[in-house]
Amino acid sequence: MEPRAHSWEANGLTHNVLEWTTRPDEAGPTALIVHGFQDAAATWDEVATVLAEEAGLRVLAPDMRGFGDGPRAPSGAYYYFPDYIADLAAIVRDRVAPEAPLFVVGHSMGATVVSYYAGAFPERPTKLALVDGVGPLDNPPDIAPVRMRSWIEGLERVRATPERTPFATLEEATARLARFNPSLDLSTLSRRTSQLVRRDPSGEGLSWKYDPLHATTSPLPFFAQGYKSFAARVTCPVLYVSGGRLGFHVPDEDERLSCFSALTRATIDGGHSLHWTRPRELGDALVRFWKG
Repeated sequence: MEPRAHSWEANGLTHNVLEWTTRPDEAGPTALIVHGFQDAAATWDEVATVLAEEAGLRVLAPDMRGFGDGPRAPSGAYYYFPDYIADLAAIVRDRVAPEAPLFVVGHSMGATVVSYYAGAFPERPTKLALVDGVGPLDNPPDIAPVRMRSWIEGLERVRATPERTPFATLEEATARLARFNPSLDLSTLSRRTSQLVRRDPSGEGLSWKYDPLHATTSPLPFFAQGYKSFAARVTCPVLYVSGGRLGFHVPDEDERLSCFSALTRATIDGGHSLHWTRPRELGDALVRFWKG
């Protein structure tokens, strides 16, 4: 199923949002998918198709700011994590019918985004699914000044040399992606690469579809206790889908998950990016949880 692309105003920016649906209206049950770091909405195509065709959901997937075809931060601005939650809240408020059941799904970084959203607005999601992500490693409080300096120095480097060396061909970019995804077959890698690159601004070659500012270290450290406070406020049923032995696991994963009051756990042994490696199995797991 091919998605329809929308340009929607939300939280002061124009967002690119993909929609997969078989529904004749926009008032029915809706799934909202939030992708992970350096990813994009388009790579969720196979999972989104399963949700649309087999669960009857209207599926929306935004390119988060600074990724894919999403909006870029204006000159002098930055990508702060709370911006993602505000963007998501605005999209739900303005583009999802207030009475429509809402299934919120997030992967990796996106799983943290939707956890915070569901904790801040516990009355809105009908169900929540976290795919191989309950936040990054915890940070000690005294790391804050170190991160602040690292952030400022990173900004200076990126703004001094914003150009990136482009890839000459799609095959060259695919080979780079393959280094970090050795288990994926070439056809899948090539498809995902084509969704994650664009013609380089220089006019020659291809470059990744993310703002170079994302290569810097955020000045806002992640604190696990804060995450657990949001999780404790989530009232809807929650599904956590682990990527198995090759997935991403923090030492206190079980402790964080225990903060959700109504949790179901599942494991798909496909590594961190299950929507790439096991899209059908992930789609089926999400459909079962939603229908259940």
